[in-house]
Amino acid sequence: MADPLVLSLDEIRAADAAIAGGKGANLGELIAAGFPVPNGFIVTTAAYGVAARSARVDPSDPRSAVDRLRAGEVPRAVATAALDAYRSLGGGKVAVRSSATAEDLPGASFAGQQDTFLNVEGDQSLIDAIRRCWASLWNERAVAYRRERGLDDQSVALAVVVQLMVDAVAAGVMFTADPINGRRGTAVIDAAPGLGDAVVSGAVDPDHHVVDVSAGQITERVVRHERPVMTDALIVELAEVGRRIERRLGGPQDVEFAVDGDERLWIVQARPITTLYPLPDEVPSDTRVYFSISVAQGYFAPITPMGMEVFLAIGRRVGATFIDDRSSSAIARSPVVVAGERPFVDVTAVLRDPVGRDFLERVSAIGEARSSVVFRKLSTDLRFAARHGRRVDSVRRILPVVLRSRIPLRALRLWLSPDRSRARLIRDIEQGTRVDISARVTASERLDAVEEFMQVTLPFVFPRLLPVVVAGMVSYVAAGRLLGHRAAPEELMTLSRGLPNNPTTEMDLALWELTKHIRSDAASRELLTGRTPAELAEAYRTGQLAPVVQTGLSAFLDRYGFRSVGEIDLGVARWSEDPTHLLGVISNYLLLGDDALAPDAQFRRGAREAEAMATALLGRVRGPRRLLLRFLLGRARALMGSRELPKYMLIRNVFTPIRAMLRPVGAELAATGRVSVPEDIYFLTLAEARGAIAGADVRETVAVHRAVYAREIARRHVPRVLLSDGTDAEVALVEPVEGGLRGSPASPGVVTGKARVIRSPQGAHLEPGEILVTPSTDPGWTPLFLTAGGLVMEMGGMMSHGAVVAREYGIPAVVGVAGATERIVTGDSITVDGTAGVVSMAAT
Repeated sequence: MADPLVLSLDEIRAADAAIAGGKGANLGELIAAGFPVPNGFIVTTAAYGVAARSARVDPSDPRSAVDRLRAGEVPRAVATAALDAYRSLGGGKVAVRSSATAEDLPGASFAGQQDTFLNVEGDQSLIDAIRRCWASLWNERAVAYRRERGLDDQSVALAVVVQLMVDAVAAGVMFTADPINGRRGTAVIDAAPGLGDAVVSGAVDPDHHVVDVSAGQITERVVRHERPVMTDALIVELAEVGRRIERRLGGPQDVEFAVDGDERLWIVQARPITTLYPLPDEVPSDTRVYFSISVAQGYFAPITPMGMEVFLAIGRRVGATFIDDRSSSAIARSPVVVAGERPFVDVTAVLRDPVGRDFLERVSAIGEARSSVVFRKLSTDLRFAARHGRRVDSVRRILPVVLRSRIPLRALRLWLSPDRSRARLIRDIEQGTRVDISARVTASERLDAVEEFMQVTLPFVFPRLLPVVVAGMVSYVAAGRLLGHRAAPEELMTLSRGLPNNPTTEMDLALWELTKHIRSDAASRELLTGRTPAELAEAYRTGQLAPVVQTGLSAFLDRYGFRSVGEIDLGVARWSEDPTHLLGVISNYLLLGDDALAPDAQFRRGAREAEAMATALLGRVRGPRRLLLRFLLGRARALMGSRELPKYMLIRNVFTPIRAMLRPVGAELAATGRVSVPEDIYFLTLAEARGAIAGADVRETVAVHRAVYAREIARRHVPRVLLSDGTDAEVALVEPVEGGLRGSPASPGVVTGKARVIRSPQGAHLEPGEILVTPSTDPGWTPLFLTAGGLVMEMGGMMSHGAVVAREYGIPAVVGVAGATERIVTGDSITVDGTAGVVSMAAT
């Protein structure tokens, strides 16, 4: 039986988007639930299909599709059905709105991408409006929007919603959650006299209201007319209607409404707010504070499901380390939660503890400066007020927990004997993470080995790695406090240049050594400058590169092949599996003509400057203070480079073996047809993988995970600090700075140059002297620093990865610059003052 060409709105439900489009399906669902929605009907996607076939629409030629649908006749059967439905409404003025099957989706609302026509009256006007709605499916903005979001033009269709016009005295838009800071339970309402399209299009300045829905109170009001467009009672009533719509449609909504002369509310449209950051699946009753683990590590992409299993296991380990079953602890058990396919750690209890709060602010100031500002602001929020009385009581409660972890003891050993303790640490970690799975031959046995490995190694590794970070930070901070006003911040930063024992710096220097060998060999140099990185990677895999490149890259990958861009995600391919990025970096290195800018020269120069600064600082104090300062500066230099060691060893000694154990499991599942490709194993949880091994076909499960991953990887903004009510704490609390962009100083110096905004290092190219502007960095980014004239990062602090490398290479850097990648455009001339922590647009 053929699908109907026209359906009444009261025949439609939320599940009918395929025939009614997203807008029509939502309106039908609201009518069924008893909401005040104007009566009307749907010209279905089946009717569009008839018209598109009649007009010979070619989805691959959007411009022609627009012309053909506008000029073509509406098929007689469609026109007859539409006009019969129109007359059954009583004729008169109607609103005609496009309702595409690709709109009002969880990740794409398509707001305003297709056309709407108001006050349409008469048979011919209605037919013309329907025709124009069909054509709008192929307008430039709708096609561009679909393609940007990876939606298929071949399968898209469009329905048309026809509704009686409301004789509106006021109309507008309501968001059932704050679209700016993300807070749920808050309704934001803009209203203006007359029809709502003026508000939607921005043609008028509407009255603006913010409502605390649960309290039924207006918390913010801006009236832009001689008198309020809507009464307070009507505003609060509308907010409550929005709350009920949200519950019915399953999430926060963007609602268009109208008010008639009797002050009756009408809902004319509802679509999901697709820009809100997702909440964890389980939302607690009290408001919690979540800190982004991946953003703190310089990684904005989502984590694959199998990669998330590791983070959750780490969370359980951290919780077990710091929990005191006999008393309330500063850190709750299993503090890791998942939101937007990214791991966050619940720091609420730490923030509520007077000692924990101070610790959180100080540590984040070093590693993630803007988060420190957010935590300081949150500490004044009564919801997160200290609950544990005096600081001394807090210390008494926390100290036994910390001592039991043995972290202070291990940090003390590192402090007293850095080289010997570091060597012992590396030896212990390597011995404690060795795994032999030669006897584990089946997929099920290998999966058992993965779980056993995590259960055994994480409790062993974490208490040993955390002290490495603590020892270096304590030395540096203590030296700064001892010097006080005698040392400027940029002088202290100089101490962290040319640091020994940094595995990431050592990796960069090894890659530069390989580049130097290639530069000295004409055949190798010509090969790398004449082919794309992807072509070079394929040649490497088949052993067809020039001997110097083939052998040298193989040796590099033997040592560092376990690393990659986004290496904190177990599901991301390693350089040993795909060296494309590295070959692109080497090709970029070959463009460098000034040997003084080479990494090895920069490193040696940085070390000399640091030693000279240490000598100068020692000359500013006398007596016992000088002896103590000498010790602290020596320990800071010896230990601060090891800041990268915990992550390095975690990736090498924990993540790499797990990935190696999972790879054959994926291959076996692919061979038996339960997944499509071996890499699908990383888009399953452990439980789902076990189900696949038991015989379940999980291809659809993988497809769902991959679709969510694709949606999340396109997200441009990830909150540093997220509250459990959806509030992006930085947006809500941190006031904008006027007169340029302000962040935190990270590497001293001033440079003016052309900006290049780069969001991913994969395939990125940076001309010598350009200023790198990026959300954040991890070790996979650092080869780009070689040619950079300066660095601007949205995330990070003085001891974050990007800041450390910038100082190593002597390039000015400012980190923690909110909105840098949005407010700076590639090609802009900018000045980076790494001493003052300011980025400004250069005068032209």
